[in-house]
Parts: sequence; C-alpha cells; structure tokens
Amino acid sequence: MKLRELLAGAAVAEWVANPEVEVSGLAYSSSEVRPGTAFFCVPGARSDGHDFAPAALDAGATALVVERRLDLDVTQAVVADARAAMAPAAVAFFGDPTAELRVAGITGTNGKTTTAFLLRHILERTGTPTGQLGTVKRVVGGEESEVERTTPEAIDLQRTFREMLDAGDRACAMEVSSHALALGRAQGVRFAAAAFTNLTQDHLDFHPDMEDYFAAKALLFSGTPEVPGTSVVNIDDEHGRRLAAELARRSQPLLTVSAAGAEADFVATEVGFDASGSAFTLRSPGGEHAVRLPLPGHFNTENALIAIATASALGADEGNAAAALADADLVPGRMEPVDEGQPFAVLVDYAHTPDSLENVLSAARRLGEGRLISVFGAGGDRDRDKRPLMGAAAAILSDIAFVTSDNPRSEEPAAIVAQVEAGMRGQDARARVEIEVDRRAAIAAALAEARPGDIVVIAGKGHEQGQEFEEGRKIPFDDRAVAREELRALRAAT
Repeated sequence: MKLRELLAGAAVAEWVANPEVEVSGLAYSSSEVRPGTAFFCVPGARSDGHDFAPAALDAGATALVVERRLDLDVTQAVVADARAAMAPAAVAFFGDPTAELRVAGITGTNGKTTTAFLLRHILERTGTPTGQLGTVKRVVGGEESEVERTTPEAIDLQRTFREMLDAGDRACAMEVSSHALALGRAQGVRFAAAAFTNLTQDHLDFHPDMEDYFAAKALLFSGTPEVPGTSVVNIDDEHGRRLAAELARRSQPLLTVSAAGAEADFVATEVGFDASGSAFTLRSPGGEHAVRLPLPGHFNTENALIAIATASALGADEGNAAAALADADLVPGRMEPVDEGQPFAVLVDYAHTPDSLENVLSAARRLGEGRLISVFGAGGDRDRDKRPLMGAAAAILSDIAFVTSDNPRSEEPAAIVAQVEAGMRGQDARARVEIEVDRRAAIAAALAEARPGDIVVIAGKGHEQGQEFEEGRKIPFDDRAVAREELRALRAAT
C-alpha cells in the first residue's frame, strides 16, 4: 500500500518527499524493520523512537512517521502523535480484521483474565472458534504463545487479529488495560461487545487519580454510531453502576450483571462455593439455569456472569453458555491449587491490589476451618498508596501473614515491605505478622508453618515466571514451582 493510503485516517500535518511511496510493513521498533517498512517514531518513557530513525533507515525503512521533521533523506509524515497514528495505519494495512472478527473487550481492575478465559471457553464450547489476548497468553487458531503486555501496541494488535482470522478464529476474547486505552492502542478495534468487571485502586503511578483511571476504562464503552457494540457491566461495583447509568442515558445497548441480588439482566442467586468450585442459579432474559464452575470464590461468580452475558451478546445461547462452564479449565495463577500430597491446601493467586487480595483471602477463609496463612508483597515502581491497604487486608483476614518481596524493580525491597507493614497495625488486625524479604524463604517458612487443615495463599505474582529487580534484571521465579519444590523438601525432611 502507499503511505498516503495507510495514513488516510491520521491527521498528517506535513509531508516530506513522496507520500506515494509503497509500504510493505509497519514497525515501531527499529529491530523489527525490514526493507519497505514504514517506521513510527514513538516517544516513550525511557527512549524516543526518533533517535532510532537512522537505524531504521539502515535496516531498509522506506518512510518515517514522525512528530518532528528529521534531517534525513527519506519520506516523512509529520503527525501530532506517532503512537495514535499507528492505529488507523495498522487497521488499513491489515485489512480492518475486526470488521469480520467479533472482538469482546474486557476491562476492569480485577477479573479480566479469568473472564477472558471463561468467555473463550464458552464460545469454543458453543461452536465459535475463538482467539484470546491478555495477561497470561495469546491464543491464535488454538495455538498458545507468551505475551509481553496485556494489550499489545496497535500494529501488533491488528496483525494478531489478521492472524486469528487466517487461522479460522471467528471471535476474540481480549483483555483491555487502562494503559492501552489511554495511549490509544485499541483505537480502530471494532468491539462487538465490551465488558466491565470492577474498578479498585491500582495503577495510580500511571493515572493521577481514580477519576482519571475510571475515565480511561470508560473509553472502551464510548461506542460509535457505526459500531455501537453491546456493553456488559457489573453493577455490584460502584463504578459499574456509574458506567451503566451513563450508557443508559446514551441509549447504548447494555446488559447488566449482579451476583449480589441487585436488579439486573443477569443475576446469580443461591450462590455457594467450596474448594472444588462454585455453584449458583442464573436468572436471565432466557430463563433460569443451574451453573457449576470449577473456580471458587464470590468474585468468580461475578466473572462467570460477565462471561455468560458477553457470550450472549455475541450470539451464544444462554443455557448452553451456562452449561459450558462446568468443565472450564483452571486459570493459571488464579486461585490455582498446588498439591504435593500435603495435609493442607496451597493456593497461588495473582492478587496484587487491596481489593483482589481481600477477595482472595475472604474466599480462602471459607474453604476450610483451619488457619489462613498468607504470603504477599507489593510491586516496586508502581502505585505506592496501595501498599499499606494491602497490608491492612492481610492483617485483618489472615491468621499468619508473611510479608515479602514481589517485583521490587528499582526500589529497595525492604523499604516496600516496610510500607506494607505500616498498614498492618490497625485495631482490627488479627494476624501474626512475619517479615521475610526473600520470597522463596517466605514461601518456605509459610509452608513449614502450616498444619493439617490450614490454607496457605501465595499472592501477588500468580502466573508470572520471573522476579524483576533493578535495571530490568529478571530472575526465574514461579510461585507455583517454588511452592512445589519447598513442599517436596518438607516431605523429604520428615
């Protein structure tokens, strides 16, 4: 395609040289440039793509999309925002794949991953080949691969949608982060459905306040006259109620869900759960249906409701959708059990916000009559205000709480731990608090402390397979694997 055609949807302020140049590829990283590529010079937090323009030309770039004219002998399109220009260019280059692929976008602080997994499972079981994009993995044509970020940049995103269609997928369950929405990565995606799980404190290192965080999430539901989509909103959450009210005022297609008895389109009643999973009765426009889900916790009932309602918005039969959840797979790192024959339960979960930690610990406490032992920390270079709140949640709900390191990144691990511990001194605190900065040692100590009937929750990293330190250093670390190793060591020592 010609560069001018690719950028027809972007506001080009100035053309340098030949806008009719042929383009055979798109890239925003100079390492991805091949002959014929249009290179987008995107400014970032740590580096500026304009500085890599010479390397892109050396690799064969045929054109640059820039925010300022460069002293280089090559075709250039000058735009106000190079990242924003990637979206319409990628849509055009890859043939607007979401005009055909039915994409369901799922956003919220907690529950995105589980909801996406459940939605894909329902759609696959009810006859729609479905891809998946999110925090844990991407699935294209049934083939799984790892991901670097929850929501890819626009070029990668549109390329993946095209790959899904070419591989036979007809729908996609996609997690959409607030970062992606604020930075315009999801622009140009024609969402057939958009789902909202909840909004609780997180990412205030990126967003200045909760209002800005909510506004970013709400961008997914802005809709257009051409592609309104259907919104699915959890009204048990206060921000969900606010969003639903706004969508109703705009007369946009809307389905509401509630697991707490509120008046909604999809309601869960007679909710119960144990260590093997959850059960509830679904009341929906299509009637009542019994639902069995192999994931415990009230919050997973909410996730299941959202998945069923979203599948319905995409055309699935509600009864078949409800029945499909009975054999859903466990979600990696979400209330995932680790069993080495020990006489107590061990659960690994990604909970890394005050609300998600509270939900997981509350659910775990209801799974048995023994003591609840938690192991958790807080990430470095992220929202610092949530650290004492996480400490307070663990101190109130745990019998023994081991505070340890998570992903400290550039911060001093002991300083993060101290900030978490500061929130554990309230009058409602019940836990005995143990401090062990070394995460493996903390997991080992918690497992050694456990007695028959106890429940150990290892929270914060879930599916992650590395621990991040200063200057981007990352060491292999998987909570599930470490727990297995330490459980085996305990058994060998007895």
